[in-house]
Amino acid sequence: MRTSSNPVFKNLPRQEGVGGYANFGSGVAGAGQVGNQQYGEYGQQYGQQFQQAPATRAMTIDDVVTKTGITLAVLTVSAIASYALSTANPSLAPLFVIGGGIIGLVLVLIATFGRKMDNPAIVLSYAAFEGLFLGALSLMFTDVTFGGVGGSALIGQAVLGTFGVFAGMLVVYKTGAIRVTPRFTRMLIGAMVGVLVLMVGNLIASFFTDGGFGLRDGGPLAIVFSLVCIAIAAFSFLLDFDAADQLIRAQAPEKAAWGVALGLTITLVWLYIEILRLLSYFQRD
Repeated sequence: MRTSSNPVFKNLPRQEGVGGYANFGSGVAGAGQVGNQQYGEYGQQYGQQFQQAPATRAMTIDDVVTKTGITLAVLTVSAIASYALSTANPSLAPLFVIGGGIIGLVLVLIATFGRKMDNPAIVLSYAAFEGLFLGALSLMFTDVTFGGVGGSALIGQAVLGTFGVFAGMLVVYKTGAIRVTPRFTRMLIGAMVGVLVLMVGNLIASFFTDGGFGLRDGGPLAIVFSLVCIAIAAFSFLLDFDAADQLIRAQAPEKAAWGVALGLTITLVWLYIEILRLLSYFQRD
């Protein structure tokens, strides 16, 4: 079983003698981005607790679809509200971006390192705060008040592009056109680490030089970098699908679907931001 490049999916516990994923304690599965770890002693401790707990039914694909749909619905409603409030009062946009982004990141870290990926309260709270972040960020990318371009039409294009890529990668996974192998996983995780290092380096450089390394200034290099990020985000879906598939086959508890929903939502958010950023480049004079 390969571990996903998504930061939330990386800590899926294995069930001894089965070869798949099983008993989840305060959390389970779930586009963070590095690491191949197992629960270790925590998983063993939880295994003992789970044996004493009432039996739960196994997770199904319907659970994954339902939980992911609920999570995305909360994110969408929150994003629409954030966009509307920021449009009426532009001063709120930076607050939503900073506040929503930071709280969303903290919730993901809690879910990942606190083994709470199957906690619906954390997953839905993440969706709500990430929605605040996305709605305001979308406005800042597309509204002239913040130097943006394209307007709401650009947001619609980015949404269509995001789900188009998602659907395309699902077809690729189902048909086996690209096989998820350990080598593929290592290459993808290495690429994600490299991209993250470049992003951080560009941010630091921007404090001293206008535009930093030019990775986000809308020039030719920025376009290429965004295309690379979109490709990596798209391919990471394959690892996420594989992790979810293994959970279903191993008959993980149905609560595990919340972790899958969290992981897929994280990847979708990253992909949407990169597509929106790329489209905004082409709208500039």
